[in-house]
Amino acid sequence: MADSYKYEHYKAVPAPAEKVNIKKKKPKLMAVVDEDNCTGCQVCVPFCPVDCIETVAVEKYGIPIPPVQVRFDECIGCQICARVCTKLTWDAIHMLPTAEFEETYNTTVAD
Repeated sequence: MADSYKYEHYKAVPAPAEKVNIKKKKPKLMAVVDEDNCTGCQVCVPFCPVDCIETVAVEKYGIPIPPVQVRFDECIGCQICARVCTKLTWDAIHMLPTAEFEETYNTTVAD
């Protein structure tokens, strides 16, 4: 019996980004990390095509492995980080419509 069935859940996970891009227009969705649910594993980091995911400063929580955060001004709303997080680890990254994100966090996302 083949062991390929063990890896079926990886099919929905894209390959890591080979080339880092820049934001060309205002995204329809924004990635938001639930820092209380994030383990800090950083599995999402190499998959971000614009390299906008970073570790929260250690001083913020004072824990050995801090969660990650998305630099919203660079996020292109591709949803890859959310899919990777859900499929490979926890479910700590959520996609919000940009208008809801701007209202919730009282900010404006640049084009």
